[in-house]
Amino acid sequence: MKLFTYLLAITSLLISCKRGDQTSDAFGNFTATEMVISAETSGKILAKFNQEGDVVEKGNVVFVIDTIQSYLKKKELKAREQGIRANRMNIQAQIEVLEERRKALEVDISRFARMLEEGAASRKQVDDLENNLRVLEKQISQVKSNFVALDAEEKAITASLLQIEDMLRRSLVTSPVNGTLLETYAELGETVAPGKPLFKIADLSSLELKAYFSSDQLTQVKLSDTVEVLTDDGKGGLLTYSGRITWIASDAEFTPKIIQTREERVNLVYAVKIRVVNDGTLKINMPGEVRLLP
Repeated sequence: MKLFTYLLAITSLLISCKRGDQTSDAFGNFTATEMVISAETSGKILAKFNQEGDVVEKGNVVFVIDTIQSYLKKKELKAREQGIRANRMNIQAQIEVLEERRKALEVDISRFARMLEEGAASRKQVDDLENNLRVLEKQISQVKSNFVALDAEEKAITASLLQIEDMLRRSLVTSPVNGTLLETYAELGETVAPGKPLFKIADLSSLELKAYFSSDQLTQVKLSDTVEVLTDDGKGGLLTYSGRITWIASDAEFTPKIIQTREERVNLVYAVKIRVVNDGTLKINMPGEVRLLP
């Protein structure tokens, strides 16, 4: 009985190997582009909206980091901004008053100049009025120069506000892609620093099978070719998918230990990536096989 069981196992293994040799030209594992998103600001985590396995859309907020200090700084800058506007209005009012005085002086100078011609006024009176006008024009220029300082301060405040707004945006940690949360590395209430990893995400709507071909097979492989991809269905059978070749390595490498090839463990192979639309069955690191189409 034991001998029969042993022979049956050997026979099944041989059949399996034969089937693999007949149907599969290369073997590999499925991969996805995984992204680790880290904190860009420091503070306590105030909200965590998703857990591992959740599907999130691009732009969805996953974590919220404490923003109170940035918010208070923004209020301070806004108050300073209002103060600058008030100072600007005050300076403008001063200039308007001085401009009215200048107009009055110009009228007086014209009137006294005519009187001087008629002998009804002295040269000194005209000179005094012209001196007063020159002094007043210098005062107007001096008051206007205050705008330069206000403009410089306003630009500094605007830059600081942009910086604060950027920090506030960075405090809302969003997903950069549509994908599935593979892992989360922080919890609600935890204090994080810039650079602290928060979550790992990947788009699992399609995966890439990284398979390995021998140099003899490489002549049969071209970019954008359609191939047949197979993987176990968990019931002893195979699931079949259509795949498209998206990348072919330019250099050979030694055969990875976990990978089989059509030949008996050839020394050097070429990596090839095959994009496969995922129906939800395919998982990262799941083994797969490739069959080249005629």
